[in-house]
Amino acid sequence: MRTRSISTATALAVLFSSVVLSVAAAGPASAVTATIGSPAGIVVDGVGQRVFVGDDTNDRIIATDYNGKLVDSVSGIDGIFDLALSDDGTTLYAAARVSHEIVALDAATLDIKARYPVATSIGPLYVEFAAGKAWFTYEDQLDGHGNLGSVDPAVDPAGGTDPVTLGQLSRDSGVGSAPLLDTDPSAPGLLAVGATDFFDMTKDLLAVVDVSGATPQVTAWHNGDYSLNYVSDIDLVPGTPQVLVDGTDRHVYADGKFTAAGAYPAGQRADIAPNGLVAQISDANVAVYRPGATKPIRTYAAGTSVLAWAPDASRIFALVNSPGGYTLKALTDPTLNVPSLTVNAPSTATRGNRLTVTGKLSATVPLPSGAKLQVTRTDPESPKGKALPAVTLKADGSYTFTDTPPAGGTVTYKVAYAGDAAHMAVSASDKVTVPHTTPTLTLNKNGSVYDYGADVSFTAHLGSTYKNRTVEIWANPFGGDKPNKLLKTGTVNSSGNISATVDMTRDTEVTAVFKGDTRIAPRTVKSTAYARVKVSTAVSKHYKTAKIGSTSYYWFHKSTDPLLTTTMSYYKGRKQRLDLQVYSGGKWYSAGSEYFPLGTNGKSAVRLGAPGKSGIKARMRSVYVNGSSGDTVNSTTYGSWKYLYFSN
Repeated sequence: MRTRSISTATALAVLFSSVVLSVAAAGPASAVTATIGSPAGIVVDGVGQRVFVGDDTNDRIIATDYNGKLVDSVSGIDGIFDLALSDDGTTLYAAARVSHEIVALDAATLDIKARYPVATSIGPLYVEFAAGKAWFTYEDQLDGHGNLGSVDPAVDPAGGTDPVTLGQLSRDSGVGSAPLLDTDPSAPGLLAVGATDFFDMTKDLLAVVDVSGATPQVTAWHNGDYSLNYVSDIDLVPGTPQVLVDGTDRHVYADGKFTAAGAYPAGQRADIAPNGLVAQISDANVAVYRPGATKPIRTYAAGTSVLAWAPDASRIFALVNSPGGYTLKALTDPTLNVPSLTVNAPSTATRGNRLTVTGKLSATVPLPSGAKLQVTRTDPESPKGKALPAVTLKADGSYTFTDTPPAGGTVTYKVAYAGDAAHMAVSASDKVTVPHTTPTLTLNKNGSVYDYGADVSFTAHLGSTYKNRTVEIWANPFGGDKPNKLLKTGTVNSSGNISATVDMTRDTEVTAVFKGDTRIAPRTVKSTAYARVKVSTAVSKHYKTAKIGSTSYYWFHKSTDPLLTTTMSYYKGRKQRLDLQVYSGGKWYSAGSEYFPLGTNGKSAVRLGAPGKSGIKARMRSVYVNGSSGDTVNSTTYGSWKYLYFSN
């Protein structure tokens, strides 16, 4: 159908709508370049491929191309309410309710060709073109009734004849509002008329009027209780003597009467293409039906109350809410059904084990027998996807296939239907988590203790893997002043081993790292080895060394205070502990322990003090105590005992 009008209720619904159009499935959409303040009629010119939209807020008409791009506009039409296009597509008619006129414009340029004053209290409102005239509806404020008028563009007012004729309904409708109008190219000369009696809301007006002659003739009329509640939309159905009311109820007209002839699922309003396809607005959706069908071919998730078909039924134009007003968008491929495709794969699976994927392709339009689905598996080994054998749909649209995922990680199964002459292409996917196999990875020497400066070889052993045979060995010395250091990275030998040497000057955490591959999980193992400090003590001020029994002693006079100089591996803030013991009654007894700081050269000199008494045996040693000596970077280390004897 070429033209479509909206009722006052529709205009309000659009005005306060806040839902923005979104297309339910893939399909090209038009660029958003034309903005309308408040929609006031929409009409599509199939020859020039233009869409005309009335903008009541800005008293203008805009023209766009089929992609919604603004190509022209005209202002100065006061109170624009509706639009219509002449049969030859050359003249656009606008109903201007505020200035009470029908305005004729050149459809190619939007230049105003003529203005036709209409002496009505309210209107003109709705306008359609049929039988060479522009037909419009209006209301008489004196009695509140609606009626029909016409403009004959062939009449020249300069000749003394008014081209505008009012009161064209020869039968009083008794309807307290201006009726809605509709025409259809398949029924030239017919007008569909519909309205609700606001004085008695139980009554509805339905009429088909033949305007092809000198005087309009009523073909069918109904003015009573049709249980329609409120007539907000009426359409002539192409190719059959029917009208569609509110986008839902079909009524056959014959012998001057209307008879209910079925219904589409509940909607609010519609537009019908010349080939009979119905675009129905139902809440937030636009559903496309074949004539008389109860299941839609295509459903768009759209927030609109204004739409119109392109005459070739290639697309539907919808006005949708957008920032600053409303924009025109094209809903494309209306004859292609959008199937629903599901994919159900297990959430987890074992690598190398077979799994089963199921799903279903559903459509409101029957799918072709034997339709096939393309299957693609994407995983770490095939990041760009690997095509699997196509799967054939069962009679009920379900399908099943099996696969053995070779790689670990996230495995995605994508199933796609390429579409056909009646269906859009569609795809869906599901993900499976496939754990990697945990490899064997060991590292020796954990817990071992070594002397300061020992060169210790650490060996990592890697068990079976898929492709990656590389292992890294890192050393992280205790203390915050030295970073983690990569000692070696390389391929393990035929026995699965790789080694690296650590200079053990500190306690060290050694780490072996295997980064995994597509089938084997990464793994890290640690081994902590410990290093003693290097410690020695020099004794001075003795007058000789000699053995007492089998033990060598440093001999001091009883009045001499020994000097004990300890050298220890240095670390900032480190202290050495000096232990002193004396011998009595065949046993060694502790005489005390005391911590002394090391100099930056690692030395600590301590004077023991002269006992002033002969015959005393003593011994001392220097000790590093992990934690108590001021740091924790080495393992507790005991120096050797130094034996002292005091003589006369």
